[in-house]
Amino acid sequence: MLRTSTLLAGLALSASAFALSLADLTQSDASGGLKDALIQGAQVAVKQLGAPGGFSDNPQVRIELPGKLGKAAKTMKMMGMGAQVEQLETSMNRAAEAAVPQAQALLVEAVKKMTVQDAKAILAGPQDSATQYLNKSSREQIRTRFLPIVKQATDRVGLAQQYNAFAGQAASFGVIDAKNANIEGYVTEQALDGLFAMIAQQEASIRQNPAAAATSLAKKVFGAL
Repeated sequence: MLRTSTLLAGLALSASAFALSLADLTQSDASGGLKDALIQGAQVAVKQLGAPGGFSDNPQVRIELPGKLGKAAKTMKMMGMGAQVEQLETSMNRAAEAAVPQAQALLVEAVKKMTVQDAKAILAGPQDSATQYLNKSSREQIRTRFLPIVKQATDRVGLAQQYNAFAGQAASFGVIDAKNANIEGYVTEQALDGLFAMIAQQEASIRQNPAAAATSLAKKVFGAL
């Protein structure tokens, strides 16, 4: 009996030795593990969204016409007059898919610039705190890269000009927000929203399942949360 209790106590002691908390990690390890996981999440999100159908086949991020234009478009589809709408929405989603790969280098650069203080705040924060950091630190630069690619893609489709003319009038009457009156601006913002939504999904997945992290350091850090 004594031998059994001694064995159990030893096992419990061994288990506690492996149960790390954030306080047990060095600042270097905590920062490095977070960066590994963030780069992984950004790369997965970019790969998924930058593939053919990455936006159009994913209901979470699919880009459709905004506001009341979107409602009118759904009515047109129901009445069998949705061919032009489908063509325009397809071009918008393809434009986003073409632009997204440009984000990867900027996201990785933003991760590498993260300070130890940033990392500590992120690890102690909510499920999407790392994504919020990336959104704040890189969105403007990514937008600048996206806009010309989206414009080039939508300019190839004659409906882009029709959208801008129609949406511009609609915005002047308050039917849609002014920020959505320009197709390349609207698609770019939707592409950015979709990108960060997918990164947040990857972040939450690693937080919930640290074993899914690509590096041993990231597994170690997120396992301690």
